[in-house]
Amino acid sequence: MPPAAVTNLGYVPPDGGWGWAVVVGAFISIGFSYAFPKSLTIYFKEIQEYFSVSYSEIAWVSSVMLASMYAGGPVSSILVNRYGSRPVVMVGGLMVSIAMVLASLGTTIIHLYLCVGVIGGFGLAFNLQPALTIIGTYFQVKRPLANGLAMTGSPVVLSTFAPLNQFLFDSFGWRGSFLVLGSIVLNCCVAGALMRPVDKRVRFKPSDGPPRCEGGAAEEAAEVDVSAQSADPAPEDGPAESKSQSYISRYIDFSLFRHNGFLIYLSGSVVMFFGFFAPVVFLAPYAKHQGTDEYSAALLLSIFALVDMFIRPITGFIGNSKWVRPRIQYFFSFAVSYNGVCHLLCPLASGYEGLVVYAVFYGLAFGMLSALLFEALMDLVGAHRFSSAVGLVTIIECGPVLLGPPISGALVDTFRDYKYMYYACGIFMLVPGIFFFIMHYYNYKKVNEELMQSALVISNNKEALQLRINQDDETMKSKYGLDTVD
Repeated sequence: MPPAAVTNLGYVPPDGGWGWAVVVGAFISIGFSYAFPKSLTIYFKEIQEYFSVSYSEIAWVSSVMLASMYAGGPVSSILVNRYGSRPVVMVGGLMVSIAMVLASLGTTIIHLYLCVGVIGGFGLAFNLQPALTIIGTYFQVKRPLANGLAMTGSPVVLSTFAPLNQFLFDSFGWRGSFLVLGSIVLNCCVAGALMRPVDKRVRFKPSDGPPRCEGGAAEEAAEVDVSAQSADPAPEDGPAESKSQSYISRYIDFSLFRHNGFLIYLSGSVVMFFGFFAPVVFLAPYAKHQGTDEYSAALLLSIFALVDMFIRPITGFIGNSKWVRPRIQYFFSFAVSYNGVCHLLCPLASGYEGLVVYAVFYGLAFGMLSALLFEALMDLVGAHRFSSAVGLVTIIECGPVLLGPPISGALVDTFRDYKYMYYACGIFMLVPGIFFFIMHYYNYKKVNEELMQSALVISNNKEALQLRINQDDETMKSKYGLDTVD
């Protein structure tokens, strides 16, 4: 693939100092954003019985929350560029807290959809996007390390919340637990307070040129690209429609729909996300369905999160190696396919020991895919276009994120067995994985051909330029009777 685009930050990131406090804040914020919807599945069986709803209906709670988090990404990005990361994260934490308090007063499942799903989901979006973005403003050389540490917040928080939620439920019931969770999530406001804006008054040496974007966390490009575009105001004259289009184009690059790599990623990921979250959502209920006690079922999520926590930074180091980095799309394709194989084999696991083995292998698969998800997109479109790319992808992926768990829940309701749900999720993951392998083979081949053609054109231009120089030398010699031309 082509190298990542050169990104002119206009300053030198500190690569440390207060940046490590920002990493701590991002660790907390990202942890709550990704782990909160998954950890709430502990309450699903009891809430389902309380409201007398089906598996598919209760699955909509996490599904709406995840979909709202994805849909709120572009809105969060715009607010970050307007107000900075700190206030957006603090508002997001307050929104999730209010959502959980209101949900504890709910009398219908619709009430939970609106409070936990919509309000809480948008609050998580306001936590996730700014946390990912601000790391790229503080780090460049050490950015892979900083992002690896921040992204481990998700499995760490999940491994903590899984047993904690079971304890809260046994002590206070689901309503009291939601009140306690509403107070705990206010820690996101503390995390936001740590996200002090970076000091951009550091200069370049003229000979150094702009720093090169080396392709760590994809969100780094979002901050730089959108803010750079925002610096160019729309023209004062011209039709109102043209001004509106110019304003939209600052944030969304629709020409990406003509980019082969982006279309490959988008096509496969839309199918993939139908089976991405459902296995996590139904892991604890599946264990309870097999007769496992509540704490042992919650422990499965902790095991899953523990393995996920360790594999993410390891995947980042492997992906940055000189052997894998030039063909990282194959590594991404393997991670997607590996997830599918895990789900297809899950129904073969017998007893609690079998579920523990599945949780371990699924944690490996999920962590690998999560670590590569944004890196694969940046590798395809380049850092300078990633801001638009991630906005378009998250908006389109809202559909499968929203519908995936309810469809899986409908399969459980229909067959009264979880194995068909895991079969479906396995197919939703394995087919895109094979698709990625095939399409990226041809895409790599096409890119290599284009690079060779470009190199040939440059070589021909150099030869033509040298010939022209030689001809000019001969002209000067004959005109002035010189032996040499300086």
